[in-house]
Amino acid sequence: MDRRTQVVHDQPADCRPWADARTPIRCGAFTLVELLVVIAIISLLAGVVLLNVAPQLGMGKQAAARAQIKVFASALDTYNMANGRYPTQAQGLDALVRKPTQPPIPDNYPDGGYLQGRTIPHDPWKNPYVYLIPGRQNEPFEVISYGADGEPGGQGNNADLSSSDAQ
Repeated sequence: MDRRTQVVHDQPADCRPWADARTPIRCGAFTLVELLVVIAIISLLAGVVLLNVAPQLGMGKQAAARAQIKVFASALDTYNMANGRYPTQAQGLDALVRKPTQPPIPDNYPDGGYLQGRTIPHDPWKNPYVYLIPGRQNEPFEVISYGADGEPGGQGNNADLSSSDAQ
């Protein structure tokens, strides 16, 4: 039996290994150009999605920082009601989780403090919150997150968040 007349049952007739060299062989696979076109389309779609989703991630961090600032403000008000004053700037926000050792030392400090945990959490950008007494606009206190850049001022994700704005 001649090789050219052999029947290969599991391959189409035009995918036989002894096909004419002048005829392109197509065995149901994708060409390199087709694969590159698909990869380019997927890359474009991923870019569009990323451009639309990325700003929302920053907004989530800002919302988390605002919520944490409100928790601090509530704990500071509770501290004030129990002790007749807010923690001094030297005592800082740590006075909400540990009894201050610097005067004035509160007489009515609860065993668990005013917040859960042993440390004051950082803002979502891993920067410490700033505690001012009095606040910049003559409030009794102010708790500030300087945003993503950790510096005063800024816009968008870098904007400052303050307990003055949250109230």
